Amino acid sequence: MRITDIQVGRLSLPLAHPFKTALRTVERLEDVVVRVVGENGLVGYGEAPPTAVITGDTIPSILCAIEEYIKPAIAGMDLMDLDAVMERLDGSMVHNTSPKAAVDMALYDLWGRTLGKPLYQLLGGAKTAFETDLTISVNPVDEMVRDALEARGRGFSILKIKVGKDPALDVERIAAIRKAVGPAVKLRVDANQGWTAAESVSIIKAMEDKGLNIELVEQPVAARDFEGLKAVTAQVDTPILADEAVFSPADALHIIETHAADYLNIKLMKTGGIHNALKICEAAKKNGVKCLIGCMLESQIAVAAAAHLCAGQGIITMADLDGPSLCASPLMPGGPVFDGAMITMSGDPGIGIEAVEGAQWQC
Repeated sequence: MRITDIQVGRLSLPLAHPFKTALRTVERLEDVVVRVVGENGLVGYGEAPPTAVITGDTIPSILCAIEEYIKPAIAGMDLMDLDAVMERLDGSMVHNTSPKAAVDMALYDLWGRTLGKPLYQLLGGAKTAFETDLTISVNPVDEMVRDALEARGRGFSILKIKVGKDPALDVERIAAIRKAVGPAVKLRVDANQGWTAAESVSIIKAMEDKGLNIELVEQPVAARDFEGLKAVTAQVDTPILADEAVFSPADALHIIETHAADYLNIKLMKTGGIHNALKICEAAKKNGVKCLIGCMLESQIAVAAAAHLCAGQGIITMADLDGPSLCASPLMPGGPVFDGAMITMSGDPGIGIEAVEGAQWQC
């Protein structure tokens, strides 16, 4: 079954609230969408957000990568030789992980549709439903407490708290949220590279001393500061999750072998898609390292692809797939069912999204 065309477009969706981290503030989702067309007439969908502060990708660079490099490299190939297609995709250019991820997930979508099976079943079928957290943006303490209580009221029992912009206030932020939501809610703390190694140890130990019961701390130090990450992991009791430090299977293996972190955060926009993410899962399985599946500011399309990976792989035991919950727009038809904190897989073939509503296609 030959790949006959790859088409790109733009998708713009409002967020329910501004998304604020130690790295950026975003008020609207502005992503590139992809359609991969097969000679059987079926279409697979993908998506890539511009996250320049993390992946280096912008909307112009994503569009250029797909149209000028990726499409010429794989157009006409036989999708049923999936490994060969993915190797050609990965080798079409260096870096540019977000455009690769968009095309990768569209190819997997088309592959699943062609075989008539939900993608998660083809990826292992480990589970049919799981729970995601919800992100609480970094803001003044009272606003973060209000947002956390609102999230709990919506049925979210796991919250990811953004910190890292003001280390002096971060313990106060987490303490206030813990007091407000009570002991039953799981709290994950994400510094988005906002602390030094010394600050990380001090802040995390302060949270431990206060008995705040933090499930994990995500990427406390700069992405490539592997030694700093390892030092933090060694000096605190709270599990450390590597995020921006993990782009490739080689990154994951280095972190595992050096014990630089306790857990790995897999994001398709960092790995270049499902194909490389599966390699990270395999390395994690061999070494008994638990994984979390995360997302950038992505719509239901890319988050659905990540949900299929999560449902397919048992080593992925935690999920941060709240993209659809952060958007103010209605859900698209088809694919996994996003019902508050619960994500339930459907029997739709491929990724399952039936139509990308609101997209402006460049045909």
